[in-house]
Amino acid sequence: MIYPQIGDAPLANPDMPPDIRNDYDEASNILGQSPRGAAALIRLCIQKLCKHLGQPGKSINDDIKELVAGGLDPRIQKALDVVRVVGNHAVHPGQIELKDDRATAESLFRLLNLIVEKMISEPKHVDEVYAALPEEARKAIEKRDGK
Repeated sequence: MIYPQIGDAPLANPDMPPDIRNDYDEASNILGQSPRGAAALIRLCIQKLCKHLGQPGKSINDDIKELVAGGLDPRIQKALDVVRVVGNHAVHPGQIELKDDRATAESLFRLLNLIVEKMISEPKHVDEVYAALPEEARKAIEKRDGK
């Protein structure tokens, strides 16, 4: 059976935006045949994620720089840069050879899920719990913080 294809990568974070999820799933579907192609698609996911996080999305490097200036956790910056550099080398050969390196490509899937967890899922969860506080408590917190 050829359709539907089932990918080999870890399941995508459920909070991953749909347009990014489509590319993630495509990368998962080709991981076995082309780790290099999968890495390039995961790099595209990072570019789209930066745009989703409010950056222009034209230069991943510049987007990451702006996210860092806005207080991005240094560990997430490292994860973004790993995906950026490895994915870039997948389409522009250089120091990293990905033709047969499935393990490296698989690590990019895990890093993308981690980035989505830290940048989207965790803030979403905190906001949901905060919104469940009584209104008086939220107003008192906002007053304390000068909002």
